[in-house]
Amino acid sequence: MGAGILGIYGLIIAVIINGHISAPYSSFAGYVHFGAGLAGGMSALAAGLAIGIVGDSSVRAYGKQDKIFVVMILMLIFAEALGLYGLIISLLLDGTAMRYVPTCK
Repeated sequence: MGAGILGIYGLIIAVIINGHISAPYSSFAGYVHFGAGLAGGMSALAAGLAIGIVGDSSVRAYGKQDKIFVVMILMLIFAEALGLYGLIISLLLDGTAMRYVPTCK
């Protein structure tokens, strides 16, 4: 259903961070960009783990009872929302990375 979108979230984060790297690049911006990538990556990892666990248990439950299908889809959507939250946090962090201007040259 949707574990592939988590990789696309990572690609979006990488392209946006790469677009904001310019010549006077401070250590602060580097660490914030590292944190943004780490936030996106770890949330995608957690979302993938949640999708795997929910998918396994709900497929087993669906084999026993047909009524569980809608609940299964809802749980998978909420599990995938973790990756979207990581994308949002990464975008917010990327926006704050370029606000700091180094005073020493």
